[in-house]
Amino acid sequence: MSRVSTGSPLRKMWQRFGVSDAQFEAQELQESSRGAGATAIGECACGEVVTVCGPLRSVTLHPVAGLPAVEAELYDGSGAVSLVWMGRRRIRGIEPGRVLTATGRLGAVHGSRVIYNPRYSLRPLAVAE
Repeated sequence: MSRVSTGSPLRKMWQRFGVSDAQFEAQELQESSRGAGATAIGECACGEVVTVCGPLRSVTLHPVAGLPAVEAELYDGSGAVSLVWMGRRRIRGIEPGRVLTATGRLGAVHGSRVIYNPRYSLRPLAVAE
């Protein structure tokens, strides 16, 4: 995922049009997600098998029904989805800030989007310039 520096000419141009940094970053994430062949989270419907892509905002150990579960929140600029892997205490490579592509059946729990035990692939780490 390409990042545009805070002082870049492109970012400054967008700011002149009234686009905030958060809006600019959300748009950038959505474009990156589409480029990876994923569907925007905001366009996904419950019950569908979906592929989503984006960085993980948080990763926690969250027991479900007395069993360990790793829960990660993925955000793609259009929305967020919780990815839950049941029976796991930790998954190598699943950490905040890491970008991944996940596929699974989208559900809803208390009004929030969730995918249980998704198939996933970690995206390459960004190279520091």
